[in-house]
Amino acid sequence: DYELCEEWGRLYPVPREDLISLHREHLLHLLEMGNMEKALQLLQRIEDPAVCLAISEQSLDQHPNLAASHFLADYLTAHFNASLTTARRNDIQALHIGSKVLLTLPELSRVNYFHLSSRPLLMLEQLLMNMKVDWVAVAVQTLHQLLAEQEIGFTVEDIDSLLSKYAEKALNFPFTLKEKRS
Repeated sequence: DYELCEEWGRLYPVPREDLISLHREHLLHLLEMGNMEKALQLLQRIEDPAVCLAISEQSLDQHPNLAASHFLADYLTAHFNASLTTARRNDIQALHIGSKVLLTLPELSRVNYFHLSSRPLLMLEQLLMNMKVDWVAVAVQTLHQLLAEQEIGFTVEDIDSLLSKYAEKALNFPFTLKEKRS
């Protein structure tokens, strides 16, 4: 049905907002089905870059699943980085990095941290509070690699500071140990 509507839109004038809505729904449908190749082809068929940007941003704002969010953040970063405001670019890059960190977690646990996908530093802190040290190690390694490639709202020093803070708390004993005498 989406393809029929798209064909109709090429033959007859369709208002811009309706065209954006159609493509957005089609894109989200393809992404929910896991068909990233067809989603990419759909975006490449759209001739007007402003329409393509609007569709991609609106789709991302719908908060689709992890794979779809990662795809859209990656696409927006790769194709429209210069067209985005600094705040929006930082938000999208944070989501892109957060989704990559989420992908390093065990599949069954991702749903517990998905709501933090746009806040990778907070996700790292949540993992620390939940005592998921092995997961934190992989997440930190991934973050270090990603932060070397791009600038975002936090730095490697912020990650190190967070790790130091929780390491200090782990060693803080609220009571004194008494010696037993025999």
